Formats: sequence, C-alpha cells, structure tokens
Amino acid sequence: MEVRSVAAPESVRLAELRRDPVNLTELRREAEKASKDLEGATKALEQRRAKIQASQKQLTAKLRELQVADRAFALVRQPLSDIAGRLYQQSTGSDLAGLLSGNADVSTLRAMSDVSQLVAERERFLEDSGKLHAERERLAAEAQELRAGTLLSEAQMGAEIQTLRVRSEKVVKSLSQALVKLGVKVDKGGQPAAGCAPTKAMSANEFANGLIPKAYLCPLQQRGKELRGDAALAFISLNEAYKRQFGTAMCVTDSYRNLAEQQSVYYRRPGFAAIPGRSNHGLGLAVDLCGGVERFRSPQFNWLETNSKKFGWFHPQWAYVSPFEPWHWEYDPKLGSLL
Repeated sequence: MEVRSVAAPESVRLAELRRDPVNLTELRREAEKASKDLEGATKALEQRRAKIQASQKQLTAKLRELQVADRAFALVRQPLSDIAGRLYQQSTGSDLAGLLSGNADVSTLRAMSDVSQLVAERERFLEDSGKLHAERERLAAEAQELRAGTLLSEAQMGAEIQTLRVRSEKVVKSLSQALVKLGVKVDKGGQPAAGCAPTKAMSANEFANGLIPKAYLCPLQQRGKELRGDAALAFISLNEAYKRQFGTAMCVTDSYRNLAEQQSVYYRRPGFAAIPGRSNHGLGLAVDLCGGVERFRSPQFNWLETNSKKFGWFHPQWAYVSPFEPWHWEYDPKLGSLL
C-alpha cells in the first residue's frame, strides 16, 4: 500500500520551531511570509472592493438612464393614448357604414387613417416600454446578484484574512518566546520590544537616519544595545554561534545611534565617524565590536570574517583600509533576506 506524506499542522511546525530557540532565521522567515500573505490578502480584498464599487456605479448609472427613458416614454405614450381614445369616441356608426359601403368622404378616411397610425404608434411605444421594463428588471437582478456575490466574497476573504492574522500573531509570539529564552531584554508585559518583529524592519526605512522610533528597534542580548528588527535577529543568531565558538557573547560598544549620538561621536572622534545623518549606525544596521574582534586578524576577527555572512553580517571593504576599523561590522538586508 502506498504511504503518502502528510504535511504537519501549523501548530506542530510552530512547536518544532519553539524547541530550537536559536533558529531565529526560520522564525523570521515564517513571520515575514505570514506578514506578506496577510498583506497580499488584504490588498486583494481592497482591489475586489474597488472593482465591485466601479461595477455598482455603472449599474446605478444605467438604471438611472432607464428610469429617465421610462419617464420620457410615459410622457409621449399618454397623449397618444388620449388622442386615440377621443378619435374612437368621435367615430359614428354612419362613418363606419359609409366606409363599409364605399361612400366614405375624405375626412372620414383621414380620421380612420389617423386612428390606425396612432394605434400603431401607441403599440410601438408600448412594445418599447415593455423592452425598457425588461431591461430594467434584468439590470436590477444583476445588481442584486452583484450585491449578494459581494457579501459572500467579502465574508470568505474576511475569514481568510482573519486566519492569516491569527497565523501571523502565532509566529510573532513564537519569535518573541525564542528571544526571551535567549536572554533578550523584555518589556513590562514580558515580551521583547515590538520592534523585534521582522515585519517592522522595512517600515524603519520610512524614517530618516538617526530618527528611528524606539518601537521600530529591537534590543540585543547586550544590555542597552539595539538594532533594526531584521539586523537584530540576525545578530542574535550570530551571537549564539559566537558563544558556542568562544564561550562568551560578543562584546558590543556601539549599535544604533540616534542623530544626537552621531553628532557627539563625530566631534569626539574626528576621522573615525561618518557625517551625522549618513552613518549606518543611524539606520540600525551596524555595530562596533570589542572583546578581541577589534584587533585585526585576531582569532575572533578571523572567525567573524569567515562566518558572519552566514547570518547576513559582513565587514565592509572600506573598514579594511580607510578608515581602518576592524571593530565595525554591518548588516546587509539583501544578503539577510536570502538566508
């Protein structure tokens, strides 16, 4: 008998991830994917609503045109009906007898001709009015069907969005629990800063260098140090690998610097700091390290040079020569997104 593999339920997959709190890369991927799926479903719903609104406007406009045409037909049809009725009432038996005997005068023949023409016109207008009514009924039914379909579609997509939202919240919660286990500083609610959620990482690009709000930054295991969410998660993973190699956490002297801090460093260490507002520290994507890394070609430096790119971090080329800064390391979001 053929045995087919069955995909593990989401709760099982999340439980497996929780058993390995160091695997922040996988948790980050899950969180980013959940966020993108949620964003995509929300956009799809918005686009569908826009299309439905456009269709409803067209139907409403058509129904209004039909109503105007119906009123116009009614105005024309009523006089024709009245004239035809009067002509019938004015006809006498002698007129009819004269017509039948072949002795009818011109006025009688003209009157009968007018009556026939009016009757034909009246019938044509009645027929057109009937068609108009049928068209209106068809459009009304179409509008009703559209409204019913809209309600059903929105209910289905709303349920899908709610499912995706719950999934996203579960993954972010798992990520938070993993960070807590790794010793990341928690807030009063017992959770890491909201900025640790990788979904906020790209939003940090909306802010000027050195002006990233606290809510968009994630604390590191090193007290008082923080980075942009994606950079922080990658650094924490790198820090765990470093601890396994050297038995101690990485030593960090500087991480995110706000604009005021950049200005202070720039004037205190001329030639060793970027112009305020241009530093990668102000983007939450750079750290300055100590504990041996700051010594060029030390075991710590060499290990980091060999392994940091596995976590999205690297030593920039300029820092090898001008100015020479073996302690300065940066995170590459593009490299990190490929991991």
